[in-house]
Amino acid sequence: MTDLFPKALFVMTAIFALASCTDRSVPRETPAAPDAEQRKHIVSAPAGNRNDPYYWLRDDRRQDPELLALLEAENRYTQAALVDYAPLIDALSVEMRNRVPEEQTEAPYFNNGYWYYTRYEKGGEYPIHARRKGTLDAPEEILIDGNRMARDEDYFRIGGWDVSPDGTQLLWLQDMVGRRQFRLMIRDLSKGDDSRGTTDSGINGVSSASWAPDGKSILYVENHPETLRSYRVRRYVPHRPANSPADSPEEDDIVYQESDTAFYTSVGRTRSDRFNYVYLRSTTTSEMRIVESADSESLEVFFPRETGHEYAADHVNGRWVIRTNWRAPNFRIMQVEESRHAERSAWADVVPHRDDIFIHEFDAFEDFLAIAERADGLRRLRIVDHAADSSRVIEFDEPAYVAQLGRNPEADTHLLQLAYTSMTTPREVYELDMRTGERRLVNRLEVGGDFDRSRYRTRRVWAQARDGSRVPVSLAWHKDTPLDGSAPLYQYGYGAYGTSMEPAFSSERISLLDRGFVYAIAHVRGGQEMGRDWYEQGRLLEKMNTFTDFIDVTDHLVEQGLVDSNRVFAMGGSAGGLLVGAVANMAPKKYAGIVAHVPFVDVVTTMLDESIPLTTNEFDEWGNPEQARYYRYMLSYSPYDNVSAQAYPAMFVTTGLWDSQVQYWEPLKWVARLRDLKTDDNPLLLHVNMQAGHGGQSGRFQRLEQTAMEYSFILAQAGLD
Repeated sequence: MTDLFPKALFVMTAIFALASCTDRSVPRETPAAPDAEQRKHIVSAPAGNRNDPYYWLRDDRRQDPELLALLEAENRYTQAALVDYAPLIDALSVEMRNRVPEEQTEAPYFNNGYWYYTRYEKGGEYPIHARRKGTLDAPEEILIDGNRMARDEDYFRIGGWDVSPDGTQLLWLQDMVGRRQFRLMIRDLSKGDDSRGTTDSGINGVSSASWAPDGKSILYVENHPETLRSYRVRRYVPHRPANSPADSPEEDDIVYQESDTAFYTSVGRTRSDRFNYVYLRSTTTSEMRIVESADSESLEVFFPRETGHEYAADHVNGRWVIRTNWRAPNFRIMQVEESRHAERSAWADVVPHRDDIFIHEFDAFEDFLAIAERADGLRRLRIVDHAADSSRVIEFDEPAYVAQLGRNPEADTHLLQLAYTSMTTPREVYELDMRTGERRLVNRLEVGGDFDRSRYRTRRVWAQARDGSRVPVSLAWHKDTPLDGSAPLYQYGYGAYGTSMEPAFSSERISLLDRGFVYAIAHVRGGQEMGRDWYEQGRLLEKMNTFTDFIDVTDHLVEQGLVDSNRVFAMGGSAGGLLVGAVANMAPKKYAGIVAHVPFVDVVTTMLDESIPLTTNEFDEWGNPEQARYYRYMLSYSPYDNVSAQAYPAMFVTTGLWDSQVQYWEPLKWVARLRDLKTDDNPLLLHVNMQAGHGGQSGRFQRLEQTAMEYSFILAQAGLD
């Protein structure tokens, strides 16, 4: 949510520098807010037609001069509105950057004879992926140097990478636009330096890729050119013979093509390195297809898809280990011998279903099984010892925390890498001996500046929703901030896709806590913090629970006398932007300000258009508005459609011109309608990242500048600027 800042900010630096030496008492001419023209446009649907006067702001090519001029006008207006806060923005940027160590190395992990790790060097915006053979004392071999590759680029992102099982070849995906349409790159690691032996495959629009176990070919997923849906798997053979067809995607064999537009497609390789898999997933259903390198011409269905059945499997030690929700809403772990995977009657429980425990994922080892599960809203780890036929939970002390599986690519080991963090504890990585339970700290995220974790507190509280449900809330604050009703509140929520918002550490957030804010994560329905039913109660025709939960959390924190009712702020991004957009319409008087990052706010019009990326994949999440009951329900909460003539909080909205997840025109249209109808004089600012997409600016320091702008806006509204 904090990496959505444009290169245009560097243009703003001169303005900020002038503002820092300007007397704020001197009147300054502020440009008028942009006023987008209204043009009649009827959006048709079986259940009713609607006039959308800002529909014209959509330009799929992003080349319309009138549109681009409007976007630039929005940026100029935002720049002018924030000029007076330049010293605060500068101070926030400096202190947040000081907390990020110039040089840092993440925890290494061992795989096929090499230690792999990621590090950052002084002044570097991007990661360096490297390895050492045999021991960590061996010479370093750089695999990918993000800083060198991103030189002179407005945007750069590595979308994933894979080393062939024999360790001699590397593939990676790179994006130079921000639209998540990656280009496939390959490198022969025997050439030494990462600038040599590199091949550009010429293949664009890729979402995932994997080496075949024999290292002779690559399976990759091709995205649809219009909807961007990941739908087709091809095989690419590097180093084709001289008499082979020219390299081009059209010449690559089609391995599989998914015809159901509700499904996403991805590829990978099992832990055993014996199988490639094609994974097919919709919101509520999944299917795997597998292939051994010895039989690389055909895919075998692991288990046929069934509506509502979700499963994923990994291969280890001659057996398949499966996470499945078959007769198990919160999932269970089962296993089956290698050749009988398609016989569900042969699947046997390893960890049975439990009503009060939700299973997220697992790492399978020859003698152990490590499971990431959720109990009472908290993510924890369980270790299953096959030989002893027993299991135990890894215990931690803090009241709200996150325990996760680390990088564990090898099955023949008794050592588990795990990660731990909380809202007050920077990420720590441990090595756990699964035989004895002993754990050893191997890496800790260093936080610079004057950070001292003992200055901060965290707590888990429970808010009662209007229907009686108990909503978990994670809180963090500075120890000197009194929880007596005088502190401002910054409340974050998401609540969609079954994605759980973890109470993890953020070094940027410290800037708010140090200035007296209480930070809250509202674990509203639509996530899976409280199990699968928590998700079911927050989607489709139950979606309204997500919004009312968020409001009820606010009411609880105010009524308990913990925070100042006049200084409550809400923030969400993407589907969380839908959340705070709906809340702005439903309960505007409860919030002094709202921040909406890349918000999904034009729900009905978007879901009616199957040409827009993600639409068909998400009918199971939001509903299909071609059906009257879903149309009416979605229309009842769609933020854009429910803007009315009322007073709204101060609002700060962001978008990216190249966003492929939430198209730029949704927040642009929303802001235009708000300006037309709202009855207050509170600031309404839209910032458009002209060089990036849904994830915002790609560099680790560049993205801090967006957070500084966001926080300065909130601090100003709270009277703390």
